[in-house]
Amino acid sequence: MTGVRVVVVGAGVVGLSTAVCIAESLPLCSVTLLAETFSPDTTSDGAAGIAFAAPFPDIPLERQRRWFKDSFDHLLAIAQSQHSPDAGVILSSGWQIFKEVPATKEPYWSDLVIGFRAMTDRELKRFPDHKFGQAFTTVKCECSSYLPWLEERFRKAGGRVEQRRVSSLQALGNSFDLIVNCSGLGSKALVGDAGVGDTANIRERCGRLEPSLKKAKVLAEWVGLRPSRRNPRVERERVLLQGRSVPVVHNYGHGGWGVTIAWGTALDALGLVRQCLKEMPQAKL
Repeated sequence: MTGVRVVVVGAGVVGLSTAVCIAESLPLCSVTLLAETFSPDTTSDGAAGIAFAAPFPDIPLERQRRWFKDSFDHLLAIAQSQHSPDAGVILSSGWQIFKEVPATKEPYWSDLVIGFRAMTDRELKRFPDHKFGQAFTTVKCECSSYLPWLEERFRKAGGRVEQRRVSSLQALGNSFDLIVNCSGLGSKALVGDAGVGDTANIRERCGRLEPSLKKAKVLAEWVGLRPSRRNPRVERERVLLQGRSVPVVHNYGHGGWGVTIAWGTALDALGLVRQCLKEMPQAKL
């Protein structure tokens, strides 16, 4: 793939994961990571970063399982390596509790995490308004450490980093041969996707669940923007830019599950990039 200019737009957890996968797997390509904001100012920086998920309605569960497994295995390997402190990835045990018994007591990822089981009655007594719970060990990713770690990994793979605002794909048409759109919330303007964006007030709900938090001192505030849509968009298309037909790979819209499935969708996006490259007459395979 000598000489092919690839740009990844967006430097959140999805964009950085995708940029790393492409730069490390396709070293003959020239890969640029382009974004208006980088860590610590991305929406990903405030993510809880706990790997678990809810199903997306229109994506086959087998594909979702692959996304989860690829991401979990990737993060678990980091958590069990010497890179754990620098990357901010650790093992974490906890509960997921429900006010009503869910229709599916074992989610599609239950066999992919560690030690998944239903909570005991004794454990549930701590949460009197809840009727069911799940206990498991998973991975927790502190994005304020993980994102800079990924960026450094991208640079070591030969990637270039550029900070500037991109208002439309047209602005990239003459500079790059292949565009990978991981702009998250920015996709609303970048590609006209009106299905992205939500915000949530977490503190009030946390106070109801754990009363001891109600009078806790607020050390800082961060608004939880989650670039979500009904389903993540992981697909490719060709777009006419500056008179050229340019392949565009999309990988965005993960909502609150960005950290959970970022590496899995990044590998999918890498596969789509490979398909695009095979269709390029100038690419030397």
